Amino acid sequence: MRCPGQDSRFWKPGAIFEARCPQCGRKVEFFKDETSRKCPQCGHKFVNPQMDFGCAAYCKFADQCLGDLPPELLAQRENLLKDRVAVEMKKHFGRDFKRIAHAGRVARFAEKLAMPLGADPAVVLIAALLHEAGSGAATDAASAAARDILSRLRARPDLIDEVCTIIAAMAEAAPRGGVNEQCVRDAHILAELEETLTKNPERARDLHDTDLNALFSEAARSMAERMLNGERF
Repeated sequence: MRCPGQDSRFWKPGAIFEARCPQCGRKVEFFKDETSRKCPQCGHKFVNPQMDFGCAAYCKFADQCLGDLPPELLAQRENLLKDRVAVEMKKHFGRDFKRIAHAGRVARFAEKLAMPLGADPAVVLIAALLHEAGSGAATDAASAAARDILSRLRARPDLIDEVCTIIAAMAEAAPRGGVNEQCVRDAHILAELEETLTKNPERARDLHDTDLNALFSEAARSMAERMLNGERF
């Protein structure tokens, strides 16, 4: 059985429509289940502007249903997954608003560091959101809880494994992985620094050497330096 959203027997008026090519402006006809089309005038291939790929973020049949997704849609699929992980993280913590806020801070810094470090945005953001998902913030429990959440969301097995490996490694003093793990570690330190400075701004001088030395990347050290000088992110 095909997904009703992609089965033409369930289509309504408007399932076939026209969209303007973003390069030359020519109208290009789309069927609602087409992921992309090539403009017959200029040859530019662009994504179906009306297709809803929300289900592709978690449906295990998405690849068979939608075929080979172009790179633009693969990126969109990861973004949709990150949004769903953020929702599940808040459900998991319930009324523990302190941990929700902390996870949000770590995710915010991880996202800022991902590009300059060349890290995978999906991996580091999801790991940041779920790095304390276990009871009492124990890394083994957090890793197990993260695997359960991501499995329920039908995330890719390789993404699940890397996220859980990063979370499990957070308890160790030295990183055992690559740039993605270092990105999450730096984001965690920056989040804790921001929390400390928010409560006690006068501690900036005392924290300077300790926090800068704990960071792995130059990008994170630069952000920490600016925070200690009063800048807010």
